[in-house]
Amino acid sequence: MVRDINVEVASGEVCCLVGRSGCGKTTILHALAGLTTPMSGRVLLRGEDVTGRPGRVSYMLQKDLLLPSRRIIDNVCLPLVLAGARRSEARAKAEPLFERFGLAGCELKWPSELSGGMRQRAAFLRTYLMGADVTLLDEPFSALDAITRTEVRQWFVEVAAELGLSALVITHDVDEAVSMSSRIYVLSGAPAAGEPSHVAGTVSVNRVASENFELTDEYLTAKREVMALLG
Repeated sequence: MVRDINVEVASGEVCCLVGRSGCGKTTILHALAGLTTPMSGRVLLRGEDVTGRPGRVSYMLQKDLLLPSRRIIDNVCLPLVLAGARRSEARAKAEPLFERFGLAGCELKWPSELSGGMRQRAAFLRTYLMGADVTLLDEPFSALDAITRTEVRQWFVEVAAELGLSALVITHDVDEAVSMSSRIYVLSGAPAAGEPSHVAGTVSVNRVASENFELTDEYLTAKREVMALLG
């Protein structure tokens, strides 16, 4: 159970929702995506009430869920085909994006031939082709090893900025949240013990131009603030 949840993502902003396992992060994303209808409250998209109305935002799940029987080009084209586009039309729209998403040369490969990081890039391209400029991501990097996770999340931040995407990313990794977002919503509470989760506070990340942002005072200050709110 969650309550007193008030989350706002500005146009072109990447925000993170941080909380311990079982605190309701995915439940919140389901409500924002219109997959479930909250008992109270509203979901607004540019001022329009979209509560309980799916298909208004793009949603990337934790697992890449690439179909093993389809080549990568056909995996990423799936949202277009399901929307009624012909296979040739869908491929023509997707192919120019492969290079920008770091997938050049992978068009005709099978999912089993790609590394974990490349599979996540393909999953994000598929999510982008859903057509919405607001994206929800459910712990999208948690299955990757530490080095790949750092590389892919930095790549995601750069691509999101280039494409002008608004994104809300949920994670239980504090370092990940500080390294990729400008604002962090911290969930607190213990639903398993009957205490509803709620937003305990918001931390703004003062990003500075540095090749090693993770070593700056600004980074460490934001991390300490998040840890304090988590309790």
